[in-house]
Amino acid sequence: MSKESPVSNVRIPVFDHSAEKNASRMPLWIRQSLGSNKFSDTAKAVHSNSLNTVCEEASCPNRGECWSHGTATFMLLGDTCTRACGFCNVITGKPTWFDDDEPTRIATAVKEMGLDYIVLTSVNRDDMPDGGAKIFADTITALRKNKPDIGLELLTPDFNRCQEQAVEIIMSQLNQVKDNNVDVQMVWGHNVETIPDFYKTVRKGSDYQRSLKMLELAVEQVGIEAKSAIMMGMGETEAQVTEVLKDLRSVGVQRIAMGQYLRPTRYHLPVKEYVSLEQFEEYEKIAKDLGFTWAKSGPMVRSSYHAEEIQK
Repeated sequence: MSKESPVSNVRIPVFDHSAEKNASRMPLWIRQSLGSNKFSDTAKAVHSNSLNTVCEEASCPNRGECWSHGTATFMLLGDTCTRACGFCNVITGKPTWFDDDEPTRIATAVKEMGLDYIVLTSVNRDDMPDGGAKIFADTITALRKNKPDIGLELLTPDFNRCQEQAVEIIMSQLNQVKDNNVDVQMVWGHNVETIPDFYKTVRKGSDYQRSLKMLELAVEQVGIEAKSAIMMGMGETEAQVTEVLKDLRSVGVQRIAMGQYLRPTRYHLPVKEYVSLEQFEEYEKIAKDLGFTWAKSGPMVRSSYHAEEIQK
């Protein structure tokens, strides 16, 4: 199945690039792993089933490492997003792509790859009445038919204008997993990405309080662990990051991933700072002191990086 052509959908944002002059050259500790071992097998499973992954569409720097370990984060509902975030390399436009057979193809790929844990995410689909929630639910069902005890992490949009409806749709499938009395690791993730002061530039079309509400609903209504992620190096201060961490804990989030923002192309927001390893260590300490039970902090950390790890 062919993907949407990006030509008619791309919108090229224009940013003030003077800020990048304030950032030092990319430090030596930032390294992108090359593919090896299972990389080609992972690529075959993804491409032969006509699937999208955030690894490719968002130009994730960890794709070589993750695919070589036989893992990938599947991106539902096509490769075109209805929002234009200043940091993200996913195509922006008016999506027309929809395929109700996508859950079956993902389940097939997961079976071919022999995965015990799967991360599902999606583009923002503000054009759909349920924000795409039904595809998440149908994919959970398809995955469980092949492997009832498969670990699940949902990395969802904020489901603008339909949060309650979306949570109810997905929750119905997650509750079936829990009702089977099978010990399954389940996490609901939604990334706040940055501090609230930067939302107008970094996360156009999104709202900080809406994102917090999404995570609160996951904790209170679904009753599973909630997870979020923050990018560093966009000009934020330690005090501002700490306030975001406090906000996340106030709505019950237990897992946090903190990593360095890396500019995917010259059309995206510039890096203002390469955060030091010592500062990342300090952020992890702050998170754990605030009560996060799982905290990963480092330059190459991303929201789904080593997501399957249960250890605290």
